Amino acid sequence: MKRLLNTLYVATEGARLRKDGETVAVEIDGRVVKRSPAHLLGQIVLFGETSASPDVMHFAAQSGISMAWLGYSGKLMARIEGPQSGNILLRRAQHRATADPEAALPVAQAIATAKIANQRAVLRRHLRDYPDSLGADAVDIAQRRLADAARLALDAPDLDRLRGQEGEAGHAYWSVFGYLVRVDDPVFAFEGRNRRPPRDAVNAVLSFLYALVALDTRAACEAHGLDPQMGFLHRDRPGRMSLALDMMEELRAALADRVALSLINRRQLSARSFEMQETGAVLLTEDGRRTVLQAYHDRKRVELRHAWLDERVPLGLVAQIQAQLLARSLRGDMDGYPAWVW
Repeated sequence: MKRLLNTLYVATEGARLRKDGETVAVEIDGRVVKRSPAHLLGQIVLFGETSASPDVMHFAAQSGISMAWLGYSGKLMARIEGPQSGNILLRRAQHRATADPEAALPVAQAIATAKIANQRAVLRRHLRDYPDSLGADAVDIAQRRLADAARLALDAPDLDRLRGQEGEAGHAYWSVFGYLVRVDDPVFAFEGRNRRPPRDAVNAVLSFLYALVALDTRAACEAHGLDPQMGFLHRDRPGRMSLALDMMEELRAALADRVALSLINRRQLSARSFEMQETGAVLLTEDGRRTVLQAYHDRKRVELRHAWLDERVPLGLVAQIQAQLLARSLRGDMDGYPAWVW
């Protein structure tokens, strides 16, 4: 089993990375506040006004550590990585499969169905834990709609109708997501999903977490020789990491939505964790980002049973496992792609 490597998140304004022997050192105001051994790192993620020395960039590339720079909202600004060792035959097989709608459909069906099933799991967990809460009837109706949508997605005759089922399921899910927020605070009022930029606190947390999941799925695709730009469910678009976004769909509910709900409902985030921009965008503050990053890191270390492997694995390894399974299916080593259902 692949080892779960650490991700070094650097979110403090003015922080700078430098090489220190075989470690990456984080400096703030000229003082080293943290050292991370390179052999335990898989990725470095920097936010906002942070920097890294050229020595660190060279060291990371040589050590197989990817580096990413994100804006305060979580938007990817730049990425650095060393030479890729992807199998050209695998990428050709991926290109053929994604270019052929009939070949792409089974993989897209598996991904969309797993996404819907995992969203339904979030709603069902809420109903189990809080059966008499406000909006329980609406949540129950929504989870039944998702069950129907999952069945229809699995039998969708083409990609367009599959995407339509995914969209219907998303509408049902987000229409009741606000009932899952149990904090009686207007700061966390949720009236639907919005982004680019997020215009409320809940969407700010979700967008930030989705950016982190997307980085992990992109790294997983590249680690197993897949091209993160050639997707099955998401349409090709210049600059879009379509396959990374495809694989992210299976993980959104368990790895991002649950973290967001836990942080808000446990009052680990408050009005002071957010700042309003003149444009109407709502972003996490530095302290808010640090809180979310810690929760995301902890969530990735939670172990659960992977149904296809029939063994317990950290949640943070699921993206790597799914990328490996997709690569095997494209090579013809498996009959199909077994998507991850939480």
